[in-house]
Amino acid sequence: MECTVSWTGATGARSGMGFLAETGSGHVLVMDGAPDAARPAHGGQNLAPRPMETVLAGTGGCTAYDVVLILQRGRHDVRGCSVKLTSERAPSDPKVFTSIHMHFTVTGRDLPEAAVARAIAMSHEKYCSASIMLAKTAAITTSFEVRAA
Repeated sequence: MECTVSWTGATGARSGMGFLAETGSGHVLVMDGAPDAARPAHGGQNLAPRPMETVLAGTGGCTAYDVVLILQRGRHDVRGCSVKLTSERAPSDPKVFTSIHMHFTVTGRDLPEAAVARAIAMSHEKYCSASIMLAKTAAITTSFEVRAA
């Protein structure tokens, strides 16, 4: 896997702290820094997600992917899955994630709660590279609800 991240600030772009990521699979992701009123040249213009927001979003995508796949492989009729992530970061550099809570909402027909709980646990214990990596600095907790489709 590879990715090239390029600073767009030197190109005269609107934001002095914008970045463009080009993934090995041929996709593009734009990132920007938060505005910094005290030092505008060191801040962004809030034109795109922050880099750490993309880390959190990627973790959500990684674990949601696992949960859906595990449920499908178990022949469960899953129709939807979303995960809301809330986090806390360290107050000083490096501002690593110190806690992350993931609340899953899984929709389907006749989905057993035990199967959903098992899929979430398997993702976090075995399959989701992102959450397993972030668990080195962050306490990760989960909750879920099952909705009928």
